[in-house]
Amino acid sequence: MRAMLCSILILVGTTMAAAICQQPPGNQDEKTGLPRVLIIGDSISIGYTPFVKEALKGRAKVSHNPGNAQHTGTGLKKIDQWLGNESWDVIHFNWGLWDLCYRDPPGSLKRGKENGRISIEIDQYQKNLEKLIIRLKKTGAKLIWASTTFVPQGETGRKMGDDLRYNEVARKLMKKHRIPINDLHAASAGFPGELFRAAGDVHFKPEGRKKLASLVTVRIVEALNGSEQSDDH
Repeated sequence: MRAMLCSILILVGTTMAAAICQQPPGNQDEKTGLPRVLIIGDSISIGYTPFVKEALKGRAKVSHNPGNAQHTGTGLKKIDQWLGNESWDVIHFNWGLWDLCYRDPPGSLKRGKENGRISIEIDQYQKNLEKLIIRLKKTGAKLIWASTTFVPQGETGRKMGDDLRYNEVARKLMKKHRIPINDLHAASAGFPGELFRAAGDVHFKPEGRKKLASLVTVRIVEALNGSEQSDDH
């Protein structure tokens, strides 16, 4: 298994070899004896989580919140349920794409930026996200924020540039609370078009999901080993 993890270095470079190949300390799952990792997020994280689970098989028990974490309003309603009474070693989390999505009619699942209304205004996003950060910090887990992935031109319910504005709000909060950032926005913004599911779609084909998963896996292993790094400069 350690060899499988080290193969990730083909994608991320050799500088993290020591961190990835060490055995981490931490809380252990009662059934598996492995440290416990929680991934919280929307369909983007749902897409890469299976690859993270496979990469960390035998090294950490990786879980995702049930269903789609949607926007920060949903997070505030369900965060206690998602966290449960478990002891988490690492929590990798994100909200954003649903917050900045325009819905027509408002509150529905139908996207539409022409006549729709944004789900969570940016000022409310900031307030909601900080409340979620404070709640997550109470778990004692090592936290990793994933910046919201790239919004391409032509997306039906989202405006280009809103991803940058919302990520900037999140960046300032993570700096305030000293939480490392996994900059999946920078990574996905550099993806060629063929890695996206379709033109104007925020979702990714399997190869795109695998690339995101490799970045998430490395950051989780760093956190388990106590060697967290941040893409926030």
